[in-house]
Amino acid sequence: MDLDIDGARGVLAAQSFSVLLGTRLTIFGDGRSELVVPVNDDLKQQHGFVHGGVVSYLADLGLAFAAGSVLGDVLTAEFKLNLMRPAGGDAIVARGHVLHAGKRQATCRCDVFARDGAEEVLCAVALGTVVKVGGAGAA
Repeated sequence: MDLDIDGARGVLAAQSFSVLLGTRLTIFGDGRSELVVPVNDDLKQQHGFVHGGVVSYLADLGLAFAAGSVLGDVLTAEFKLNLMRPAGGDAIVARGHVLHAGKRQATCRCDVFARDGAEEVLCAVALGTVVKVGGAGAA
């Protein structure tokens, strides 16, 4: 199944949690994805950094959309997340890419950056397995 960026944005728009966070899909295709979540006070923990759950959510989405661009409708089977430093700034950005894809699953990596203006700092790295479930959609 071939899904373009507009179709993938439709998949994202069907995820109410993603809509709640204001997630935007900026790159989709050829085994790559980029998603952006604007940071606001509601997404921060007690020390003023982006909550780890939000970073984890975005890493999961980056993995799934990268895999979805080559496999079609997918679900994340598992992923490991290394939180390297606290995330702050005005947005967090996930860049996922497929390392290897077969017919039914893909191994992917996603780097999550904290963005402050034009400056980006790597704050987390995820490695995961994403599986094809059939049907329409990307992630």
